[in-house]
Amino acid sequence: MASSHIPCPTSRRVRPLAALLFAVAGLALFAVSGAAFAEPPSAEPFDYAVLKGRARALAGQPYADHEGEIPQAVASMNWDQYQAIHFNKAHALWRGGRSKFQATLFHLGLYFKRPVAIYELKGGKAVRVAYDAGLFDYGTSGIDPAGLPGDMGFAGFRLQFAPDWERDVVAFLGASYFRAVGKEMQYGLSARGLAVDTALSRPEEFPVFTAFWLERPKPGSNTATVYALLDSPSVAGAYRFDITPGDTLVMRVDAALYPRKPIERLGIAPLTSMFMVGENDRRTGYDWRPEIHDSDGLALHTGAGEWLWRPLNNPRSLRFNAYVDDNPRGFGLLQRDQNFDHYQDDGVYYDKRPSLWVVPRGDWGKGAVELVEIPALDETFDNIVAFWHPAEAVVPGKEMLFSYDLFWGTASPGPKDLARVADTFTGLGGAVGKRRTHYSKRFVVDFTGGPLAGLGKDAQVKASIKTTAGEVELASVLPLDSVHGYRVRFDLVPPDESEHPINLRMILTSGGQTLSETWTYQWSPPPADQRRLHNAGHLQ
Repeated sequence: MASSHIPCPTSRRVRPLAALLFAVAGLALFAVSGAAFAEPPSAEPFDYAVLKGRARALAGQPYADHEGEIPQAVASMNWDQYQAIHFNKAHALWRGGRSKFQATLFHLGLYFKRPVAIYELKGGKAVRVAYDAGLFDYGTSGIDPAGLPGDMGFAGFRLQFAPDWERDVVAFLGASYFRAVGKEMQYGLSARGLAVDTALSRPEEFPVFTAFWLERPKPGSNTATVYALLDSPSVAGAYRFDITPGDTLVMRVDAALYPRKPIERLGIAPLTSMFMVGENDRRTGYDWRPEIHDSDGLALHTGAGEWLWRPLNNPRSLRFNAYVDDNPRGFGLLQRDQNFDHYQDDGVYYDKRPSLWVVPRGDWGKGAVELVEIPALDETFDNIVAFWHPAEAVVPGKEMLFSYDLFWGTASPGPKDLARVADTFTGLGGAVGKRRTHYSKRFVVDFTGGPLAGLGKDAQVKASIKTTAGEVELASVLPLDSVHGYRVRFDLVPPDESEHPINLRMILTSGGQTLSETWTYQWSPPPADQRRLHNAGHLQ
């Protein structure tokens, strides 16, 4: 695995590491030979119905936070110490058998201080995987394994898939965070089990997966099944993940939620990513690399069938947007730009970062896809969050069921019969070679694909541009051979000295027919004293 970021429940992201990052810790289970262990008498019957019953019962009890219930030497580990702990892969779960999967565990420490229980599930019976310091190589960490308790627990787990036993395809680590990879085998953005009260005036609540049940895959099966118990002050939950690696890794997720108390902003299928610098936003463009982001846009496929593309921003202040919908067909944070030359990053490979697309199963009813954009000064901070917020009130004691599929990979979802947005550029408006008399923002949007390549030279392609404020000027629509599509250019003149966000929408049409997905954007005009015209002295 190339460089990556560990998801962190408090800061959302930690500093990127080199290839050692996800080799930091792992699972060493049972005998070195990897042979299956004898099932002890303590094995208990288990299935998803049992797990839902446990979650419901847990929600009826006061919340108990077990963070920090680990030895001080483990809790106080610094970055280098944690990185020095290695997993002996000879002990991987299901190693040496006919399974296409192996499972390895993460050690506690650093940002991960809540003990997580891990069980192996075989034949409908669950057996607790006991922590043993002998399962890990502590290297130069300074940790004395002889002083660690046998019931300490783990921090999380990851899965490898045949024939590549060195790199993982999915990892669950920290709160309810998890990540996966497609064919590029490159980690990027994260998902979570649940979001609670994100971007409110009070601190966000981070639910935690407190236990996992890893079902022994059937010989030759391409799918691994994982169950998880979620807990937090506001809600308990039961989850099932059916994970199928491939060029696009697919996860089928079933979630049963049992609220302890009302929740103002419940986030279903939450996605967490990073956007620092892009073609459309260079507010923090002081790095030598042209672009720095895990995702470059939010895509939505609405219940009415409309496709929308919303480029991400790194705003000056926190931004919150809600895209109201009824029974959405899909949404996700995508990395459409996969051109290495646009990033020039040969360490963390932003051009290979996966997109993550959510497809609801069943009727999700009314609600909104909500997008949170947080100011970020460097790439080690996850500043983008997107999730589905159901309109239905959260009632304590009432079961809430959600099912959805997650698609991880570089294949970008979108309309097949419509043009897609390829690029969005912004800059100072005005006509080249003429003195600017007022401030305006230039928008340049490139569309490609769909019906555009088949249009004749005489086709009358128009851009339908709508804005909630300001005046559009200098608009043009011209063919762009380099993308086999069309380029739209226009300037937006803010209405006054206000910094209030302005929302934009645009589609391409010809002969009354829609040719493209909907480009939507939010722009906040800069303060009045920063609206410089940058007129050259020779211009009259």
